[in-house]
Amino acid sequence: MEQAPAEYDGAPMLGEPPAIELGNTVYAMRGRPRDALRTVLELVDWMRAMRPRLTVALTEDDLRAVGEDDLRMARELRDTVRALAGAAANGHEADPDAVAALNKLARRTPWWRELRVDPEPRVVVSCADRPVALALAALADDAVCLFGGPAGAEVRACHGPGCVLYFVHGAPRREYCSTGCGNRARAARHYAKIRQAPDGATGSP
Repeated sequence: MEQAPAEYDGAPMLGEPPAIELGNTVYAMRGRPRDALRTVLELVDWMRAMRPRLTVALTEDDLRAVGEDDLRMARELRDTVRALAGAAANGHEADPDAVAALNKLARRTPWWRELRVDPEPRVVVSCADRPVALALAALADDAVCLFGGPAGAEVRACHGPGCVLYFVHGAPRREYCSTGCGNRARAARHYAKIRQAPDGATGSP
């Protein structure tokens, strides 16, 4: 499972599709809700940590150009992804307003693929806007492909105590976003059994 760079200490990154990783910038720590995208600097830190997995190449100059408009777009996209993920995880139909918001974000920055032949043939993504705006639009496109494809039916909410993260269900019987959440859930069940046991009971035959 892919992890964030060691220097990033914001939202947990669990190797999920990029759109889900964005949705998971709302998370919980010790049962308290956290928001990893409160400021422009936090968005820059998150995008820098995600940079190897984004479809748009971002330079440090691009990241230095991130502004309040980018933060608003990122937060709107994040909240839209969470709304769609919540519906998918609960087997509900997607909210039409969330669908409309996602489509609007996906077409906000027109982009296209171009052929480059120097130093060797390759495909690059280009746009008439700033690369950061393109990166956010590409994340919206990732969300469109996720929720519009077969993986959309595999989105799950973590069952860990107090966890608010989502993941794509890739293994039978997977219930947690990470082994850490699974371990905490098992520990909670164990302690609950101990508390319910009569005085002096050990739980052993």
